[in-house]
Amino acid sequence: MNRYPRWKYITILVILLLGVLYSLPNLFGEVPAVQVSPTSSVAQVDQALMTRVQTVLNAASIPFNGMLADPTGVKVRLATTDVQLKAKDALQKALGQNYTVALNLLSATPQWLQSIGALPMYLGLDLRGGVHFLMQVDMTSALNKQFDRQINDIRHRLREEKVPLAGVSRDGNSLVAKFKDTATRDRGEEVLRHEMKEMTVAEQGDTRLSLTPTPVALKQFQEQAVQQNVLTLRNRVNELGVSEPIIQQQGPDRVVVQLPGVQDTAKAKDILGRTASLEIHMVDDEHTDGPTLAEAAKGLVPPGDDFYLSGRDNEPLLVKKLSVLTGEDIASASAGFDSRNNEPAVHITLDTRGARIFGQLTRDNVGRRMAIILVEKSKGEVITAPVIREPITGGQVQISGRMSVKDAQDVALLLRAGALAAPMEIIEERTIGPSLGAENIAKGVHSVLWGFVAITLFMIFYYRRMGLYSALALGVNVLMLVALLSLLQATLTLPGIAAIALTVGMAIDANVLINERIREELRVGHTAHAAIHAGYSRAFATILDSNVTNFIAGVALFSYGSGPVRGFAVVLCLGILTSMFSAVLVSRALVNLTYGRQRKLDHISI
Repeated sequence: MNRYPRWKYITILVILLLGVLYSLPNLFGEVPAVQVSPTSSVAQVDQALMTRVQTVLNAASIPFNGMLADPTGVKVRLATTDVQLKAKDALQKALGQNYTVALNLLSATPQWLQSIGALPMYLGLDLRGGVHFLMQVDMTSALNKQFDRQINDIRHRLREEKVPLAGVSRDGNSLVAKFKDTATRDRGEEVLRHEMKEMTVAEQGDTRLSLTPTPVALKQFQEQAVQQNVLTLRNRVNELGVSEPIIQQQGPDRVVVQLPGVQDTAKAKDILGRTASLEIHMVDDEHTDGPTLAEAAKGLVPPGDDFYLSGRDNEPLLVKKLSVLTGEDIASASAGFDSRNNEPAVHITLDTRGARIFGQLTRDNVGRRMAIILVEKSKGEVITAPVIREPITGGQVQISGRMSVKDAQDVALLLRAGALAAPMEIIEERTIGPSLGAENIAKGVHSVLWGFVAITLFMIFYYRRMGLYSALALGVNVLMLVALLSLLQATLTLPGIAAIALTVGMAIDANVLINERIREELRVGHTAHAAIHAGYSRAFATILDSNVTNFIAGVALFSYGSGPVRGFAVVLCLGILTSMFSAVLVSRALVNLTYGRQRKLDHISI
């Protein structure tokens, strides 16, 4: 009556073995390390860099436990944090400014476990340590950029409708469009009222129009600026491989950034600050003579221009300040090669708006030069300044000109990450050391452990052998939950550990229901085998109902919560699933193995 078919025992055994295997990596922890990453296209990640790093460490008598290279840089495993700091100082001094040397943590999981995909759980900022930033969005700069875009839009739309425009200027939070006479102004007003629906158009004198953003459009733009910055930072950090970052909006104009495992604050700032944008400007053809360029190099730049040194040849250029196209109009970017000369290049696809503007720009400026500028860390660099030979339509743009393959890959990566809608300033900075994270882990583990011990002692005292089986099933539940979190590469935070402790308390409830049901069946005179069968089968409906309601609460927390609340919800929901498996199947298998083969069963230890 109380026997499982053999395949069920084999299935449970295989699941238990997999649970043990995928839980193991969490026992090995992490070791201190330093990461050497190139900061310029001159520096490369190759065997020569690994040899150089090894030579520097040997010369400084700094022992290390291994070295590996990946696309982000060379990582060196070290024994202690003291040795880690010494290695960082020695490497930074020897390698110079072409490389960034950052403190890091690496998993100590053996290679054979990694080869089968058995990896430890990601740990959140509160458990692993890392850096926390609160960043303020500069809305004034965001509005300035938006007004520049709208000035360009007004010019393009009036040009398309063949309405002559005398000029557009900014007056506070409004734009003033100037026309040569009243009739032209009336035509321009009709066009702008139809095309610029996000702005209020009003007459200002006989030949001017005033355009002011509506309050709704202004609020919507500010919200979009913050959301774009959040998306850009997330893309950039993800591209650089920082594991499980937290980047989310806080309030109307602030962004929280948490980077677990990053111990080096300077490195974290570098990661956040490396978001680049692309801008296209026209070269000032009126000031191309040598004396003017020489004066500009000394700081005497003509009004309305910026001075740049173009590309690797350091060609002096005067470029118009007003950008005609920005990185916000880029749909995608990828590294590749120029089909004409097979040189490395970046292939860019513009969105519909960008393709329209770029097509008109190249159509109106055939024979003139345009400058493609990469803006990074508030500094612009002219990547190339080609002559426009013919109109370029279709939104396909190529950037080339004496760049290496790595240059092309870096530029494409930066452009894919997007452009910041506005500059951001760090107004709060907090570093959580790995020692504090280890202390949080110890406290969390102790809470789960002592809770498990207390429940085990109570179950054995109150339900005898059946209580022992319930405790063993509870242990399997915790094992399966840890294995599942590791397999899914979920991020464990302190609230997540609290959810594990809560799961331990909730999971035993199912076994209490089963054991009490068995007792009731025995009290009414049913045989021991009948009582076991009825206890498990009739208690299942109640167990399912209680777990479904808890699961719904967990889903609601995940749907409407954020950050640590969602982490708590994930662990809670997974714990409910594993508790169903362990309380019903595993404990029943243990009972069946003990009592199932006894034909005449007179007594159950319950």
